[in-house]
Amino acid sequence: MQRAVKSQISGVSAGTLCSVRAHSPAQTRSKAQTARLPAMAQGLSVLGGSQQVEQHGVHQQMQASHAQGLSPQQVEDFNAQGFLVLEGHAPLEQCTALKARVDELLQGFDPSTVKSVFSTKNQTETTDAYFLNSASNVSFFLEEKAIDEAGNLLRPKEKAINKIGHALHDVDPVFREFSRSPAVTAIMHSLGYKRPLPVQSMYIFKQPSIGGEVSPHQDSCFIITEPLTCVGLWWALEDCTKENGCLWAMPGIHKKGLNRRFERKDGKMVFDRSQPDYDLSQFQPIECPAGTLVLLQGENVHYSCENTSPVSRHSYSMHLVESAPGVTWVPENWAHRPAGTPPWTPLYDSTD
Repeated sequence: MQRAVKSQISGVSAGTLCSVRAHSPAQTRSKAQTARLPAMAQGLSVLGGSQQVEQHGVHQQMQASHAQGLSPQQVEDFNAQGFLVLEGHAPLEQCTALKARVDELLQGFDPSTVKSVFSTKNQTETTDAYFLNSASNVSFFLEEKAIDEAGNLLRPKEKAINKIGHALHDVDPVFREFSRSPAVTAIMHSLGYKRPLPVQSMYIFKQPSIGGEVSPHQDSCFIITEPLTCVGLWWALEDCTKENGCLWAMPGIHKKGLNRRFERKDGKMVFDRSQPDYDLSQFQPIECPAGTLVLLQGENVHYSCENTSPVSRHSYSMHLVESAPGVTWVPENWAHRPAGTPPWTPLYDSTD
């Protein structure tokens, strides 16, 4: 029997998170779909072709062309569970190409010009002007444990970087092509989006031995529309295990709604309320091979532990919102594209 562990997010350590192992049976799936917009899919059909789908909870091996989108059962599972795991979504050669492109970007990165650290444990303190400006460019963020108190690197820059973000999907041609592929478009069509708008992307390294913990959170806390429409697409570019910091997600928690908002107030980024306690024994590990796509409903709660293993866990994620009429981008959001920078561009527009 697993021991239920409750922790306040501000006091949760990587050791506490990683000491919990959720091996609970797959939750009984609800027949009711929990779409947040009238446009969200209620039993969409797949366009032609055939599939053989092996189900393990919400893990499903896709055998058909991904450009066909999701099946009605997958849409129902996603709406019921709040996340969906699609193994084999990205061919391994695409994963290799993204990793190679990041190597090129790192070659041009001069760490002496940037000392911005990314941390989810001290987010209000580490959200600086460099972070806010990253909404419209390709920016580099270091691991907390990779620099000393004076800001000097303790290891080579390739092993000190935490992530690159937040406009890879628009600014970099390699990531733009991947992010706007027919496979991604088909998934957003399946979920019922009329004008899906990619607003944030990041390449996460999860470095060996020091890859930082990402505390339990909801993506809609940081990417806010009215009504809420955020959806996350997270690709494993390397094999993900509990040892190297795989994702953990709680099935069904998204139905309880958004817990808090990370918003601009008096020139600073602050949370509008404290984080609730979470029973960490209710989270399920998402161990998966390279090429897997994990869909995350915006109000799903998920986290990853610190990587204490000798192997990295690279991943690429992108967050989209609905931008059709009737949906508003909240002004208090951290991410904005100032004048003179490329505007956000939808994947497609089917509002006509």
